[in-house]
Amino acid sequence: HFIQDTCLYECSPNLGPWIDQADSSWRKERIRDVPLCREDCEQWWEDCQDAVTCKVNWHKGWNWTTGTNQCPQGAMCQKFKFVFPTPAALCEQIWSGSYRYTSHHRGSGRCIQMWFDPAQKNPNVAVAQYYA
Repeated sequence: HFIQDTCLYECSPNLGPWIDQADSSWRKERIRDVPLCREDCEQWWEDCQDAVTCKVNWHKGWNWTTGTNQCPQGAMCQKFKFVFPTPAALCEQIWSGSYRYTSHHRGSGRCIQMWFDPAQKNPNVAVAQYYA
């Protein structure tokens, strides 16, 4: 799911309605409140609930003194299902509000699908047009 998330963030031409200015040293723009399809959030949470993390917000607060991100001193690793008790919590908190959990279903034209069959028409085009 994190690979799908990265592909969507880095490569999707359909995130324009949700691009916002960012005031940080490492980027000038970010996405905010992208409406993710219910199934995508729920499957992400279901598949990762037993993985572990020490942080709710992965955008900031890491210890970078070694050159790679490490948990802040004193932070305890816990299973995702305890850090993010619901699919909505995972989708909305892990990237500091980049995504918004919706009750919309895949194919509704009202939510972004994190992943889709590339042999089929990209469903996210219509979603971006709807919110533009």
